[in-house]
Amino acid sequence: MSTPNPNRIEHDLIGERELPNDVYYGVHTLRALENFPITGTAISIYPDLVRALASIKKAAALANRDLGLLSEAHCQAIGAACDELLAGRLHEQFVVDVIQGGAGTSTNMNANEVIAGAANEALGSGRGGKSPVHPNDAVNLG
Repeated sequence: MSTPNPNRIEHDLIGERELPNDVYYGVHTLRALENFPITGTAISIYPDLVRALASIKKAAALANRDLGLLSEAHCQAIGAACDELLAGRLHEQFVVDVIQGGAGTSTNMNANEVIAGAANEALGSGRGGKSPVHPNDAVNLG
């Protein structure tokens, strides 16, 4: 009997990468960790920032549902994932450096991937991945 793989494979435009099965973030966050190891301090040390991101993503999901751009099921799953963050859970999944290149893209993608990962897990698809709730096409919609 084989042992289950403790890792999963995710793909982006650059290629595929292996991530631990127990993380909610995805390949974009992993690449940010590799590309911007500036201070070694993760954004998770700012719980108010994590909660603010969750509030914004939840409000966006509700607005996108009301506009007919996001299904009720996806909206509910994203909202539940955001509620987890608002309650102080999963903050350890916000791993990108507090200082990074760009305009906060790594922070935004970390949030999108964690929320999508938690939403997908709630919908029975497991952590990570891009289906049924996609980090960009659903969580970052609009």
